[in-house]
Order: sequence, then C-alpha cells, then structure tokens
Amino acid sequence: MNILLLGLCLFVTSIGAILLAHDVPSNSHQKVVILLGPPGSGKGTQAVRLTKELGIPHISTGDLFRENISKNTDLGKRAKEYTNAGKLVPDELVLDMLFDRVGRPDCAKGYLLDGFPRTLPQAEAFGKFLPSTAGLIVLNLDVPDDLIVKRIEGRLTCKQCGNIHNRYFSPPAKENVCDKCGGELEQRADDNAQVVIERLRNYHSQTKPLIEYYSKMGVLSTVDGTKSPDDVYKALLTKLHLSQ
Repeated sequence: MNILLLGLCLFVTSIGAILLAHDVPSNSHQKVVILLGPPGSGKGTQAVRLTKELGIPHISTGDLFRENISKNTDLGKRAKEYTNAGKLVPDELVLDMLFDRVGRPDCAKGYLLDGFPRTLPQAEAFGKFLPSTAGLIVLNLDVPDDLIVKRIEGRLTCKQCGNIHNRYFSPPAKENVCDKCGGELEQRADDNAQVVIERLRNYHSQTKPLIEYYSKMGVLSTVDGTKSPDDVYKALLTKLHLSQ
C-alpha cells in the first residue's frame, strides 16, 4: 500500500509540474498600454513598433471600425456615418466592438489600445472592465493643432494593407503607390481641413480631459510628439522602462 501511495504521489507531482511548465495566460500579468494624443499625432505609427517590442496585440478602434464597415455590419454602417463627418462614434458602438476584441485569447497577456478611450465615459467603462490585477500605463503624444492639420491633410492610406504615407513628410517612392505592398494609395474622406478642424474640436472638448483623468490616477506619461518618429519611439520606450 505504501508503494502504491508513493507512486500515486509521484504521478500527481509530475502532472502538476507539467501544468506549471505550460505558459498559461493570466490577467495577473496582463500589460495594458493606452496611447493618447490628438488625431494625426502618430499614435498608429508608434503603436506598431511598440507592440512588436512588447509582444502584445495592437488594437486600433479605427481597424475595428473598418472591419465592421467592410463586412457591412449594422455597427459598421452606423460608425461610417460618424467617421465620414469627422464626429466621434457613440460609446456604445465603440465598447461593443472593443470588449469583444480584447476578450480574445491573444490579449490574455496584454494589448495596446490606439484610439481608445476617446471620452471620459469610455475611460470609466473601460476602468470597470479592466481586471484590478492588470498593469495599466497611459502614454500621451503632445502635438500642436497647426502641425496636426498639415499631417492629416497630407495623409495617404493604402487601400490594400492600410499602410500610411504623407505627401509632405513621408511621400511614397512612386506617386499613389504604397511602398509596403504596392497597393493604391488614397486620401480618406475624413482627411481634409474641414473635417480635421471638427475632429480637433471634438478632441479638445471630449478626449483631452483624459490627460488629467489618467494623470490623477498616476499612470500617465507625456512625450513630445513633434520630434522625429525614431526620437518619439525612444522616448516612449523610456517611459515604458524598455530603453537600452
């Protein structure tokens, strides 16, 4: 009996060791990064680099909108009306799409949010959704309005892969052709001065207050977004304590 009992104990111990050896996702180690900043501040560009460095998914509300719009879902149809007019998409639409996305297995260890939250109610709703054990850091890109207008007016988006060029700051090697995949570049309907000004007005009235909101929580760091993309990236890494 003692030999059988000893064998059973060794078996259970071995199984436990095997289970512990597996990298089981846990929200207690979840890293959540939020990128704040006005439209055209470079959040998308920096998000791609940061998520590669951190090894977590890049979740853009813009991508979520485009996915729903391309699939012609009801949410997509409603979101398109707002984005084309340069207005903020209502919270309930944003939250429905976002919470579904971050609940997927690839987000168990963390994720980076680009373009969310945009309003205080969104931030508060997200705060209730986020596990208390998750690590949250908010990075704010500071860029003045006049530079934002020029950045967005010159923005060209690839129809095929979504890569972004700028006719003023990063023009493609060949006119209207994406350097990344060779797809056709286009100027989105909302990338014009009138829409940009309206978007900036919305940003200042509804999104900018998040800077104070997250600052009071002690999780906010601000970076000068007017510098070169490489310098901005290095500054962001420093804020994340990942600089070499």
